[in-house]
Amino acid sequence: MNQSSVVVRTMRDDELDRVRRIEVEAFGGDESIGVLLDALRASWAWEPELSIVSERDNEICAHVLFTRAILDAPDKLIDVLVLSPVGVRPDLQNQGIGTAMITQALALIRASRSEPAVFLEGSWNFYPRFGFESACAIGFRRPSHRIPRPAFQVLRLASFDASLRGTLVYPDAFWRTDSVGLR
Repeated sequence: MNQSSVVVRTMRDDELDRVRRIEVEAFGGDESIGVLLDALRASWAWEPELSIVSERDNEICAHVLFTRAILDAPDKLIDVLVLSPVGVRPDLQNQGIGTAMITQALALIRASRSEPAVFLEGSWNFYPRFGFESACAIGFRRPSHRIPRPAFQVLRLASFDASLRGTLVYPDAFWRTDSVGLR
């Protein structure tokens, strides 16, 4: 796929229903993803500019969400970001849309945010292409034992300090919707 044919931009408020449908479809019809989006949107972790969509032919075809989270470091709490969920319309998967969207979204994060890191739980085969690495291997602790060690990943951003360590604390919306740990 020609990545230039995909437009990546911030989601507008009136697009939430369409985004919810795309995420639910991308997760095989799992309605709990829509519940998670609603809970995150109602929480302290939500910032509108961190909900990012991809358009192709003027139609939303994918979505990635970054939310605020906390790293419980040994001597203080540190603001970080979490990438979750990310979904591409099923009929457009495996065409490079997700890769283009995440690449461009991370460029926006790098240019506009001060947090030192982005965390996620996801495929070890997919996310390293964006610079994600094993979070456990460099001293971070998973927020739950239900997250497989290889799935717990971190992307170091410009303000990352090599001495940074601690436990990721997810926003409560992830816990209230039982959206912690790969299924």
